[in-house]
Amino acid sequence: MTLADTVKADLTTAMKAGEKDRVGTLRLVLSELQKAAKDGNDDEQAILRRERKRRVEAATAFRDNGRAELADAEEAEARIIEGYLPAELGDDELRAIVQAAVEQSGATSPKDMGLVMKAALPQIAGRADGKRVSALVTHILRS
Repeated sequence: MTLADTVKADLTTAMKAGEKDRVGTLRLVLSELQKAAKDGNDDEQAILRRERKRRVEAATAFRDNGRAELADAEEAEARIIEGYLPAELGDDELRAIVQAAVEQSGATSPKDMGLVMKAALPQIAGRADGKRVSALVTHILRS
């Protein structure tokens, strides 16, 4: 069963239960997944990460402009989308992966950050935000 199938089944359940907010979010997510599949992009997790990131950024913008009710709605949508993503890596797990990537790539300075990121990101596979990984790589290479 693909992720789109799971979202479709959950959408049907949410519609029957009368959960309007969840229905709206799931419709949007399903639409994005179907559009990407039509375009030949089959990385469903990347699509969900992109949609979650959009919601988080919108919530931040709304909050910065004093629109807390809209920010809350965006954050609620982001939480619904997160439910379909794999769990985030913990700090210790992420540090171990990045440390192994540093040793594997032979990186010695912040100039070698690209090598470390190239080695680490396939192992992380979307289970941690790129900014978080980048900050950790920079920290380890400077120490």
